[in-house]
Amino acid sequence: MVEARYYRKEGNFVICEICPNLCKIAEDKLGRCLGRKNIGGKLYALNYGEVVSMAIDPMEKKPLYHFYPGEEIFSVATYGCNLLCPFCQNWEISQRRAPAKYFTPENLIKEIKKHGLKFIAYTYTEPLIWFEYLSDVMKLARRAGVKNVLVTNGMINEEPLKEILPDIDAMNIDLKSIRADFYQDFIKGDLPTVLNTIRIAKKSCHIELTNLLIPGKNDSEEDIRDLVDFVADLGKETVLHFSRYFPHYKISIPPTPTETLKIAYKIGKEKLYYIYVGNIAGFNNNTICPGCGNLLVARDYYYTRIIGINNQRCSVCQRPVDFLL
Repeated sequence: MVEARYYRKEGNFVICEICPNLCKIAEDKLGRCLGRKNIGGKLYALNYGEVVSMAIDPMEKKPLYHFYPGEEIFSVATYGCNLLCPFCQNWEISQRRAPAKYFTPENLIKEIKKHGLKFIAYTYTEPLIWFEYLSDVMKLARRAGVKNVLVTNGMINEEPLKEILPDIDAMNIDLKSIRADFYQDFIKGDLPTVLNTIRIAKKSCHIELTNLLIPGKNDSEEDIRDLVDFVADLGKETVLHFSRYFPHYKISIPPTPTETLKIAYKIGKEKLYYIYVGNIAGFNNNTICPGCGNLLVARDYYYTRIIGINNQRCSVCQRPVDFLL
């Protein structure tokens, strides 16, 4: 373990300042994310180098559809999260301290290179609670020619975000709802912080957004329209994924109806170039050139083919494509 960054002392307590939870942690106690502990009046990152999951995934599984489509990416996670989503699909590792294996930053990079990969995703749980380790690994990855990807809930304060952003190449950020009460009451988070993360990250790296639609919680037409309006204000080229919810962990609400996803897709396409629908079959997730309608990228589940892109432009109308390739 190493001493954590971004905290202050308050008597016998320490206040963690990585995220807006601002956990006030007593001696020998953990913060909400389970990865940071007050030991002797100092905050330590217990999760430093602690890896609970590693896998090789398609880039599209992150999901990232406009960032090196068709490539494979090394995925890695620690335990813990700074949200308490009752529908979490990875709760076994996000909501408790799961068994882990220690990797130094150098050994993690060796593991990636051993597989001949050029991309690493910090994913499955909340990677930003791994801040100290991320900072070290990302710098080594960049020097080794490996691109860094974060799959995150966006719950990070502005100062640490700005410190780490120069080493991030792409982010998929969960925008779980456009309603502050959804964050406060349902998942115990802070919407303004997430929106701020999205706005800042958009100016620094490639971003794509994911909205999991949960029946009766965040799936009304008004909710969807207001969320799409926010995304459209970032730019019509911003990629938005709507994802189908399935009951898991603590809630048993039935899965998102197909009709809801069709409505979300239609609303999204009114203002955005690129809308994709995940966790369900039957949707066309190909990418079409917004300039001329040419097929740019064909997708069948995670099988991806670049069809109509030459030299970063549409092969028909020559419009620059909204991809990193």
